Order: sequence, then structure tokens, then C-alpha cells
Amino acid sequence: MAKSIIVEGKTSTEAIEKGLKELKVSKDKVDIKILENEEKRSFFSILAPRVVKVEMTLKDGVTEKKAENKPREEVKHIEKEKRAPLKPEELEKAKLNLQAFLKDFVSKVNNMEYKVSSDDEYVYVTLNGEDAGKLIGYRGETLNSMQAILTAIANKQVESRVHLVLDIEGYRAKRQKALEELADKLTRTVINTGKQVTLEPMSAYERKIIHNRLQDSKRVRTYSVGEEPYRKVIIAKK
Repeated sequence: MAKSIIVEGKTSTEAIEKGLKELKVSKDKVDIKILENEEKRSFFSILAPRVVKVEMTLKDGVTEKKAENKPREEVKHIEKEKRAPLKPEELEKAKLNLQAFLKDFVSKVNNMEYKVSSDDEYVYVTLNGEDAGKLIGYRGETLNSMQAILTAIANKQVESRVHLVLDIEGYRAKRQKALEELADKLTRTVINTGKQVTLEPMSAYERKIIHNRLQDSKRVRTYSVGEEPYRKVIIAKK
């Protein structure tokens, strides 16, 4: 029986590419069936992460390539603590891009206000109001999706990369506290067991919270592994 797998992605193209990589074959070697695509979406749900499911089946006579059994060396990347500051004119352009979008956006919802600020590393957008909480989603998934949209808007016609952080109704502060408490708890686990701990995939901003929390520890060290958006922090004993 021909091998069949189901893969997910934000788009059908992304899902198919993941499937081809897993099967280690070219596109002409598989039959592809879209199982779930985008349905009609509400004003708020359009900001939620989209998932497309694709079924991929090897055609008759095609076999899956086996991976070579070679030892893999894990590449460890230490998170950078500081980012190169933006030029003043680029920062101003990014803010203008955001303000133009947000002014129109908040006019379409009830009782919502926005604020745009910045420091030498990030541009910060804050949303507050009656409907703002609907934009957070489960564990901040909708918030992170909207942050990605705002980041793309901020970077229009800006030469350097603008890094943006969106906060809604104080969610980030609560999330930061939860992550710091998690870092402390896992530090104790690492010290007691001597085994390293791998956290779930996080955004660069959240990974930095973990790194900063433990950077002065004399007992453990932290580093990041993997590629975005699945990059993870590892806490290990020194």
C-alpha cells in the first residue's frame, strides 16, 4: 500500500513543501489532496493562525527515500541580547506606517485605543479597549498573528529590519511573569536532576525573557536551537 501522510501549514504551498521534505521526493512523485482550506472568516478570526491540511500519497512504484544514518551535530545559537538600533528616519517611517493602519483599524471596532512607542531595539504597539481582548486568542496565538501583520506593515519601505512587540490589555506583562516563574521552576529541575530541559517553541521576544531571567545564574546556562518559528530555548547545567 502506498505511503500517505497528512501535513499542515499556514498555506497549501507551505504544507506541500513540508510533506515533500518529509517524504524526500519531488512534487511529481505524489498525489496531493487538500483536506482543509480557509473558510469564511469573521473580522476578528481572520487574525487567527490559519491551518491548511494536505494529504500526500506516494504514486505507484515510488518509494520514500530513507535518510542516511549519519550522526547529526546540534548547532547551538546563543540569542543576541542587543539589536542594532534603527536610524531615526527609519524609525519615524515605521511609526507612520503603523499609525496609518491602526487609525483605520480601530475605527472599525468599538472602544479601542492604540499607542505606538519605541526604544533602541523595538517598536511597541499597545491596544486597549472593550474589544481588544478578543485579539489575544488562546495562549496569545491571535495576538502573535496580529503582531506579524503589524511587523510587515512597519517594515514597508524601511531598509533595516524593524522588530515590533504588540501588547493587548497587559497580556505581555502577565506572560512575562509566567515565563519568569517557569524559568525559575525549570532551573530547579535542571539543578536537581542534572538533565537539560527544552522549552516549547517561542518568539524571539519570549526567548529573550528566559535568557535575561537566567543570564546571571551560576548554576545553569541557556541557548537556543532550531529555526523560526520553531526555535526553542534549552536550559542546561553549567
